[in-house]
Amino acid sequence: MKKLLVCVAALSIVACKKEAPKDYATLSGKVENKNSDSLFIYQGRDFKKTIRVNEDGTFSDTLKVKAGVYGVYDGKDQTNVFLENDADITMNLNGENVRESVSFSGKGSESSVFLVEKFKFEEDLIDIEVLKNLDEKGLDTKMTSVKDEMFAFYDKNKAVDSTLIAQSKAQTEPMLKSLKAYVLGGINLKKQLPAGTPSPTFENYENYEGGTTSLSDLKGKYVYIDVWATWCGPCIGEIPALQKLEKEYEGKNIAFVSISTDNGRGYRAASKEESFELSKEGWRKMIAEKNMSGIQLFADNAFQSDFVTGYKINSIPRFILIGPEGNIVNPDAPRPSYSKINEYFSSFGI
Repeated sequence: MKKLLVCVAALSIVACKKEAPKDYATLSGKVENKNSDSLFIYQGRDFKKTIRVNEDGTFSDTLKVKAGVYGVYDGKDQTNVFLENDADITMNLNGENVRESVSFSGKGSESSVFLVEKFKFEEDLIDIEVLKNLDEKGLDTKMTSVKDEMFAFYDKNKAVDSTLIAQSKAQTEPMLKSLKAYVLGGINLKKQLPAGTPSPTFENYENYEGGTTSLSDLKGKYVYIDVWATWCGPCIGEIPALQKLEKEYEGKNIAFVSISTDNGRGYRAASKEESFELSKEGWRKMIAEKNMSGIQLFADNAFQSDFVTGYKINSIPRFILIGPEGNIVNPDAPRPSYSKINEYFSSFGI
């Protein structure tokens, strides 16, 4: 009987003993269609670590971290993960579309799953192109509604780290204020350059294929214009979506025109003239390297060109849609990456 009691006591001690929490997080998983042989994990300047990705796309490593949101960069695109010590998270993603493909599971993954759901929720909730079609009063009403919906979404996620929820709420007001200012800019631009009025024109812009091209040469077609530059990261980010559009609408009543505003920025040389020539070489080189299609033109005077100033362009990329008769359809048209861009073109019978 005494031996039995000793055994029972020993078993109780073993059963009650808890494993001590680890002072590190484990992050593992797989990258399909990887863009690099590593993942870069970072949090501003405070934390940086590179995780090796194997040939088959698998990876695994441990990280000593302070609880919080960390960026994950795969060499081409990025997403976020919430890390804290003692977490054991599995992260799977596809390099062709990181943010939309990433998924999380495992111990401590609830907050990372929240980040994914938050991104998708906000993307579905906020359609900037729809907002641009509102008047100022309608925009105010919509912004209030958006804030209420976002807070309701945050509050229902009870299992998520409370600090992350508090941060999300604190960021909502500044984010919506910035969004409203941006949308108001688009609304006011449409007032200044109303649909149906004659479009500003460009004359004899240098064509990458040789010779020159003017807007009048494209009369009879819708003209979708991308105003960009080789030094502009967001511009370059739109190129794959633009190439996809150009293939989809090949042979249809629309011309795709890219106008470079390169003027030497980003190209160091002994003089402005040399810098400008380098920028033009850079323009040609990027078109070749990225196999850019459509009509590739070089503006005659960068941001001081009549066409650019006519459309009040002070930041890029800017996309413009002009009608077959040379009239403005939209001075601030949707980007190629806009999820409803095909529906937008269809509304004009394109």
